[in-house]
Amino acid sequence: MTTKEYNIIVDDYSDRLYRYVLKIMRDADASMDIVQESFEKLWKNREKVEFEKAGPWLFKTSYNAVIDVKRKGYRQVYTDTLPEQGEERNYSDLKEILNEALSKINERQRTAIILRDYEGYSYQEIGEIMELNEGQVKITIYRGRVALKEYIGALDVVI
Repeated sequence: MTTKEYNIIVDDYSDRLYRYVLKIMRDADASMDIVQESFEKLWKNREKVEFEKAGPWLFKTSYNAVIDVKRKGYRQVYTDTLPEQGEERNYSDLKEILNEALSKINERQRTAIILRDYEGYSYQEIGEIMELNEGQVKITIYRGRVALKEYIGALDVVI
């Protein structure tokens, strides 16, 4: 990969990669660090990575970095409880509701859904990124969507 191709990849993927990592990590600083490390690894491996496959390679590298960060002690508190009946919620749009619902499902489901529905990757590409077979990817996405539907459905009572 040439320097020009690398710069094109940075332009094309930096925002998408950041959004993807941020949705998983829910920490802007940690997300920026992971994205920067991923692009640094791409530069170091530019001789090995084909230009056409750089996007999926970056997402896989970022996914692995997220897992490493979480294993090293980055802890995030998840609440599996739904809002109380009388608890007031002020949502300005559907995006806020969906982002909150995404934060409530497990990391594997959230990653698969983000890659499929937000980034538009195929089941096969998601499998390569997450090191799953195509059937596991489909099941993970299905279960994640069911969990989202249940959570958002429960919010209807509150809203």
